[in-house]
Amino acid sequence: MAKHILTAVALFLFASVAAAQTSYKVRAGDTLRIEVLEDQSLNRNALVLPDGSISVPLVGSVAAAGKDLSAVQAAVEAGLAPNFATKPTVFVTVNSLSQPKATASRGSSAPSTMDVYVMGEVQKPGKASVKPGTSILQFLAESGGFTKFAATKRIQVRRTDSKSGKAMVYGFNYKAVEQGSISVNSIILKEGDVIVVPERRLFE
Repeated sequence: MAKHILTAVALFLFASVAAAQTSYKVRAGDTLRIEVLEDQSLNRNALVLPDGSISVPLVGSVAAAGKDLSAVQAAVEAGLAPNFATKPTVFVTVNSLSQPKATASRGSSAPSTMDVYVMGEVQKPGKASVKPGTSILQFLAESGGFTKFAATKRIQVRRTDSKSGKAMVYGFNYKAVEQGSISVNSIILKEGDVIVVPERRLFE
């Protein structure tokens, strides 16, 4: 009897998880957990960028926002398939949800915070809320620091114009700042900016 009850509970929980995976629609700012059974080196947390995409090794950019998890999972599997002898087994789950943005205080039209995103070789990748006027140097000072693999000379700020849709990339050399250079332009961040800290090259 107890065995039948445990089986029924397990089936119920499985059905609940499956239903949640089917019904939930991914949003920009979510962090998804990607696990590949055949190659654990590909396992990682992937931030959903403002354009709705995630970055997956060996695949590149994968559209995620607006899709359910099973659709994202299928897209990642399809993208990875050419790299494996047989179709890989991929699991995609929600690691953390996008947090609602702070609203402006009464009587003020200016927002109190804005959302920016950081990815790559940093200790705390994901979405962050910062005050308008925050520079990239101030942000990096408060964001938990870099990993030991960070290419701090080649930090990028990727910005998409909300009206034209044109993407722009600004370079930032944090290494030069550490060495005392006063000529480095500390970029002022804007809503939706994506800060990318790439991995250091072999002899960099």
